[in-house]
Amino acid sequence: MTGQVGAAYGEERDGASGSEDPTARTRQIAFVGAGPRTTSLLERLAANAPELLGDGPVVIHVVDPFPPGGGRIWRHEQSPLLWMNSVAEDVTMFTDSSVTCTGPIVPGPSLDEWVLGAGRPHLHLAGLAEAADRFSAKGFPTRQIQSHYLAWVFDRAVSALPENVTVTVHADRAVALVDGDRTSPVTDAPVQVLDLAGGTRIELDLVVLAQGYLDQSPEPREAALLDQAREAGLTYVPPGYTADLDLSGLRAGESVIVRGFGLAFIDLMVLLGQQRGGSFRTEADGSLTYLPSGREPVLHVGSRRGVPYHAKLGYPLPGLGPVPPRVFTAAAIAAATPGDRPVDFDRDLWPLIVRELTLAHYRELFASHPDRVESSWAEIEPRLIELDPSDAEYRALIEAAVPEVSDRFEVAAIDRPLAGREFADAGEFGRAVAGHIADDLARRADPRYSMDGAVFQSLLTVYGGLIPLLGSGRISTGDRIRRIEGAFHGFFSFLASGPPPQRLSELLALHRAGLVHFAGPDLEVSLVDGSFLASSPVVPGRIRTRAFVEARLPRPDVLATADPLVAGLLRAGELKAETLPSADGTGREGGQLLADPACRAVRPDGTVHVSRYLLGPGVSGSAGSSGFSRPGFNSPFLRQNDGVAREILSLVARSQQREDTISIRENSYAS
Repeated sequence: MTGQVGAAYGEERDGASGSEDPTARTRQIAFVGAGPRTTSLLERLAANAPELLGDGPVVIHVVDPFPPGGGRIWRHEQSPLLWMNSVAEDVTMFTDSSVTCTGPIVPGPSLDEWVLGAGRPHLHLAGLAEAADRFSAKGFPTRQIQSHYLAWVFDRAVSALPENVTVTVHADRAVALVDGDRTSPVTDAPVQVLDLAGGTRIELDLVVLAQGYLDQSPEPREAALLDQAREAGLTYVPPGYTADLDLSGLRAGESVIVRGFGLAFIDLMVLLGQQRGGSFRTEADGSLTYLPSGREPVLHVGSRRGVPYHAKLGYPLPGLGPVPPRVFTAAAIAAATPGDRPVDFDRDLWPLIVRELTLAHYRELFASHPDRVESSWAEIEPRLIELDPSDAEYRALIEAAVPEVSDRFEVAAIDRPLAGREFADAGEFGRAVAGHIADDLARRADPRYSMDGAVFQSLLTVYGGLIPLLGSGRISTGDRIRRIEGAFHGFFSFLASGPPPQRLSELLALHRAGLVHFAGPDLEVSLVDGSFLASSPVVPGRIRTRAFVEARLPRPDVLATADPLVAGLLRAGELKAETLPSADGTGREGGQLLADPACRAVRPDGTVHVSRYLLGPGVSGSAGSSGFSRPGFNSPFLRQNDGVAREILSLVARSQQREDTISIRENSYAS
């Protein structure tokens, strides 16, 4: 049976455990984690197998307590009210003509094509008929719909594997991995022994760790705050994946301080509002009114910027694919970073990025809205490339050529929209934020501001240009973590990876209903005299509550991982985690796991473990290569998966060929 799977998820097929005959020729591979990464790897294995794999038997073990395809994050068993923050037509798991990989291009349906085609009967059977019937390709699907798309892709990938490859899914958690006593014919290194929580032990030739986002123990400051909150009878919810948080301690009608105004907050808002029985009514003017259930808490939300992420664009983007860079080119980066000296993000890269984004904005303004400019693009473009955006001459040029302030592009003002403003009281500040959100919703729905779409596409191009640098070793750990994966990724998310517009309309309705208040930028929270106190330097007064939520994912730190498998490998000195001095200089902070260019695990002594692969957001240099793929954008996610799949297949095939050669020789001698 092609791509055979156990009769039921979690059942093992004969010969799948470590008790099998050690002389058998079956090659054993394990993927720890059954989410999108493993699903894509299986698809790439199936695509490349006809070229690379022989006909010897191979067993692939997929280990995850959550269902395959979606894994934990995209599982069906979560609130149907939670949405993706990408429109359906921007999500795919398949290669297309834009993907520059060695393996074959095997097209498949994007999420919207699947829902409107092969996926509809699947969704009806899963009880999602209503969601499927109101589905739009340009809408934001529920995470439950995405879970079924990923499960379908997983099943399709398994079915496409050759008949000598069997897939066994273990609905269990991997808890330990060690070198075994015998040698693997695939790697000429010790076999890998994988222990599962339920007691199963599997001997393997190769292991791919693809667990996705790793749970972490609270940071010392957060752990101390948890202890103090318990002692004081308070509720503190530290950073985590919102759908998995225990929110039962947030009581109806009580005030809650929330720090974090990104996508995690949007999920929190949904789970504490609609999930508790509230609803929205659309008024004649198109605005929303929130109808409370009476079970909602009152949220006081603040963050570094004090405003939510920008809404997703509500009109088609100009063009259909990545835009070639004009300033942030490989040649310009090489010229700015000569020789082998370390690359400094602020000095070498950020000025080029600002110029690239600025040029994209004004190119679109001059091309599509010439009635709003006082010059020609041919006249102004050379000067925009030549001048520094921070120079007075540059600013004078823009002021003369672009009369309307709303048509100008200034990174500092975009990044901190409230900077420099003062407010008499919390009410004035609340009105200012509500006005900012309303203006953002209007602008993001208006193609007159298509410059925002051009900047979005340019940001994707910039990310593509950063990826080779991240793998080059020339960017310091501190710069990569704090500047690229920290500040720049935060800017990217704020500007280009925000929530669906509907969610910000709902936020305004909750604000009008008195259930969401805006607490201010640079929000500081402390526990004083048995209460949480929050304050912002620009909003007079303080907020006192008995509950506090950190609405964000934890800062990546594999040294604090709660995953027993990764934690055990770190303790045993089998994985190397990068570290850097803590921001306050008092200690060291952990970062991500280190892997070589082939994605194989690196040990603390710098040697490579040839039998273990590391993939996903917990691995250094993974920025831009995790998550889903956007059709037509030469996905780094798919390119990386194709490379790893081909490496695995080549290793297995070479070992089978060697074994076949030995067998032929032995038979020849015997005769």
